[in-house]
Amino acid sequence: MTDPIALPVRQEVESRLAAIERTEDVRFLLVVESGSRAWGFPSPDSDYDVRFVYVRQRDWYLRLHAGRDVIEQPIENDIDLNGWDIRKMLGLMLKSNAVTSEWLSSPIRYRNDDPAVARIAALANRCFNPHGYAMHYANVGKNTVAQWFAPDGTIPVKRYFYALRPALSIRALRLNPSQRPPMNMRSLMAASSLEQPLMDQINDLIALKAMTNEADNTIQMPDIERLVLDELDRAGDVPSRAKDATVIEAADALFLDLVDQQSLT
Repeated sequence: MTDPIALPVRQEVESRLAAIERTEDVRFLLVVESGSRAWGFPSPDSDYDVRFVYVRQRDWYLRLHAGRDVIEQPIENDIDLNGWDIRKMLGLMLKSNAVTSEWLSSPIRYRNDDPAVARIAALANRCFNPHGYAMHYANVGKNTVAQWFAPDGTIPVKRYFYALRPALSIRALRLNPSQRPPMNMRSLMAASSLEQPLMDQINDLIALKAMTNEADNTIQMPDIERLVLDELDRAGDVPSRAKDATVIEAADALFLDLVDQQSLT
């Protein structure tokens, strides 16, 4: 299978990651692609949205005044690279944050996962609240729909996708609330049990985006718009799940294990 990330890009990403390791004294647990390339509908001029999760030395966490729990770098050569401290990620997971799920399930890795990622993913499953995910995706989708159309009545291709993916995530959650929705568009389409005519239209839209720049527009597609608007309005149908009473204790234990491991290196 062809690597969706060109070798020179991977080499530049690795060089920048190595520099962060040296200057920040961190260990990367997870380094993934999080944008349209991982979603499965990149444009020729799409950025590389590199996201990572890291752990620091124990003494950093014991400071009286907490340091920043993110590392951000300026976009260079279309590479947007930033990440979260593991404590931030675990805290968001406990709130059933959908972004943490997407990073864990990204189909594009820039480095091999740290062995601890399997434990983090297992914890994400225990934290998973399908209703919370659905409401997140509804908010994202509706914000996009509110700025869908250009003055001439056309719509940027990317805006279709930025509303369609949240809508399909809600649909997948309605059909199977026991599973976190896939990140990749084609996997998400499969989980959404769409009729073939809609599948064909979405595949045509993916092909169009692969040939057009991020800002390019297309004509309106009423069937896709109806699907999006209907699913965004049905987010409340997705059931909630009772919290696991032991999950906070498990997250604390995982966090302390990771910090202890880092302090021994």
